[in-house]
Amino acid sequence: MAASRLVVLVSGSGTNLQALLDAIDAHPGGSEGFGAEVVAVGADRENIAGLERAEKAGIPTFVCPVKGYGSRAEWDVALTEATDAYAPDLVVSAGFMKIVGKVFIDRFGGRFINTHPALLPAFPGAHGVRDALAYGAKVTGCTVHFVDSGVDTGPIIAQGVVEVRDEEDEAALHERIKEVERQLLVDVVGRLARHGYRIEGRKVTIQ
Repeated sequence: MAASRLVVLVSGSGTNLQALLDAIDAHPGGSEGFGAEVVAVGADRENIAGLERAEKAGIPTFVCPVKGYGSRAEWDVALTEATDAYAPDLVVSAGFMKIVGKVFIDRFGGRFINTHPALLPAFPGAHGVRDALAYGAKVTGCTVHFVDSGVDTGPIIAQGVVEVRDEEDEAALHERIKEVERQLLVDVVGRLARHGYRIEGRKVTIQ
């Protein structure tokens, strides 16, 4: 069975992208053994480490900055077309800090994966780590989920739990969550690619 084609979207350092690339390289069967290969990396800004990681690995890149288009809707169409050009089986948001629009979701719904630094449905949105701390949560963690038209509301694929330590600040907690998140994302993408999956309502089952 051919490896699934992944397009990975990044906005910054690309550590989740690197974790995927490292896992594929380290797998005894390479991309075929892992079940997936990264065929392109897209970004919403130029000159970021995530793009440099892709270029170093010989992976094609594309950039669609929001301010390069007349409207958010035009940007959404451009991002959709740029992503679709690589015929991905799965699209992975690896620290991509823009909310995509209806055109993108319509094209890639059920195939677009995101990570979130909290245990959804608790603490959605841009400040999941801060909100969990402020609420006094004793455990938090990370969620890998499919993206739908809401904010962090799509079907949950997998979750990892991280205990909140006393007197821990947001930065320290976020770093520990990111470590779990990277491993969870790699595990989930590999399993989805190798085994296939189905989505029934809110339930995701990996075959």
